[in-house]
Amino acid sequence: MGFVDYVAQAFQLVFDPYVLLVMLCSAAFGLFVGAIPGLTATMATALLVPITFFMPPVPAVAAIVTATAMAIFSGDIPGALLRIPGTPASAAYTDEAYQMTLKGQAETALGAGLVFSAIGGLFGTAVLITAAPALAEVALKFSSFEYFWLVILGLSAAVFIGSSSVLKAIISLLIGLLVGCVGLENPGGYPRFTFGNTELMGGVSMIPMMVGMFAISEVLRFVVNTDPPARLVIKRLGNVFTGMWDLLLKYPGAILRGSVLGTLVGIQPGAGADMASWMSYAVSKKFSKEPEKFGTGHVEGIVESGAANNSSLAGAWIPALVFGIPGDSITAIAIGVLYLKGLNPGPTLFLNNPENVYAIFLVFIVANIIMVPLGWLAIRLSTNILRVPGNILMPVILLFCAVGSFAINNTVFGVTITLVFGLLAYVMEENGFPVAPAILGVVLGTMLEENFVTSMIKSDGNLMIFFERPIAAGLGVATMTILFWPLASWAVRRLRSRPAH
Repeated sequence: MGFVDYVAQAFQLVFDPYVLLVMLCSAAFGLFVGAIPGLTATMATALLVPITFFMPPVPAVAAIVTATAMAIFSGDIPGALLRIPGTPASAAYTDEAYQMTLKGQAETALGAGLVFSAIGGLFGTAVLITAAPALAEVALKFSSFEYFWLVILGLSAAVFIGSSSVLKAIISLLIGLLVGCVGLENPGGYPRFTFGNTELMGGVSMIPMMVGMFAISEVLRFVVNTDPPARLVIKRLGNVFTGMWDLLLKYPGAILRGSVLGTLVGIQPGAGADMASWMSYAVSKKFSKEPEKFGTGHVEGIVESGAANNSSLAGAWIPALVFGIPGDSITAIAIGVLYLKGLNPGPTLFLNNPENVYAIFLVFIVANIIMVPLGWLAIRLSTNILRVPGNILMPVILLFCAVGSFAINNTVFGVTITLVFGLLAYVMEENGFPVAPAILGVVLGTMLEENFVTSMIKSDGNLMIFFERPIAAGLGVATMTILFWPLASWAVRRLRSRPAH
C-alpha cells in the first residue's frame, strides 16, 4: 500500500460518524473543564481516560486531542471575565485580557485567544506532520545507547526548563523515578518495593496515579480554599470575530513567532503549554513596537501567547509518537492510552500502523478547525458556565475519579492509588514542588533502566560504549552540556565576582 492509500484509510477512520460524535462530545467536555477556574487541561485528559477504555484506538486518541485543545483555549474565558485563569496556559496574559474587559474590549480579548489559538494549533500540526515521520526514519537507527541518552536528555530538560526551582524539580523527578521502580517490571524481574502486596507486583498503575495527581489534588485545593467566589464584570458579550482580520494583518510576525516558539517548547520534555505561553508573552513584550502598553490591556501579547499555547500541544506529540517520550503531562497520559490500544509509541508505529498515525494527524487538523465555531459558542454561553458552583462540580469530579480508577483493573486498589497520589500531589504543589517532573520520572524511569542494563550487557560493562557511536556521542555531549551548564555558569560568576589582586 502507498501513501495515498494510507491517507484514504485515515480519512475513513476519522470521518466516521462515531469518531466525529466522540470529538464533538470531547470538545464540549474540554471547553467546559477549561472554562472552570482551577480545572486544568491535564485534568480533562485524565478524566477522559477511563472512558477511552471502551473505544477503538482512533476515537480514543481523538477524544484526548480534542478535549485538550479545547480546554487550553477555554482557560482564556474566566481569565478575561473573572481575572482567574481557567488553565495554567492562560495565566500569562490573564491580567492583559482582564484589563481589556474593564475597557469594554472583552470580545476582542476572547476573539484573539480563540482565532490565534486555532492558527497556532494548525501551525504546530503542520510541523508534527512534517517532522514526526522524518524523525521516525532517523529513530529506526537508534539502539539502547541512543535511547539511554535520549531519556537522560528528556529528564534533564524537564528539570532545567520546566521549573523555577531546580532543586525542587530534581526532588520531584526522584520521587517519580522511585515510584517507577515499584514492581516486577525491571531487567532482573525481581519484585521491588512491593512490601508483600501482590497488587504492586505489576507496578503503580499509571492512569490512577495521574488521575489522582491532577484531579484529586484540585478537589483538595477547592476544599481547603476559603476565598470568596469571583464576580463576573460583564453580563453580555458581542461578536468576538469583529476586528480579527485586522489583527491578523497587523501582527503577522507575532503570530508566526508565537507558533514557532510554542512548537519548539512543546517538543522539549516537561515544558508544556503553560511554559510556552509565558515564554511567548515575554518574547512578545521584548520585540513589540509598543512595550509600554503591555499590562494595560494590549492585545498583542494575547495574540502571540494564544498562538504559542496551542501550537505547543502538537509539538509535544512529536517526541511522544517518535520516541515514546512525553513532551508534557498530557502526552504522558496519551502515551498510556496508546499502549493500552496496542499502538506502542516509537519509530515502528510509523511502519506498522501508518494509517493510525495519519488519522492522529487528521484529528489534530479537525480539532483545531472545529475549535473556532465551538469556542464561539462557549464564549456565548460563558456567563452561564462560570456560574456553576464548585460545591456541585467537585463531588461529581471525585465520583468520576473513583469510578475511572476502579474500572481500570476492577479493584479498589486503583482507587487507593488515586487518593494517595492525589494527596501527595496536593502536598507537593502547596510547597512549590512541580508535579510534571514526577510524572516524567515514572514514565521514563523504566525505559532508562532497561536501556542502561541492555547497553551494559552488550558492552560487557564498558561505559565508553555510550560515546562510541556518532548519534549516541552527539546526544551524550548535548545531555552533559545541559546537566553541567548551571554549574559552569555559577563557577564563571564566582570567578568574575572575585576582587582583582
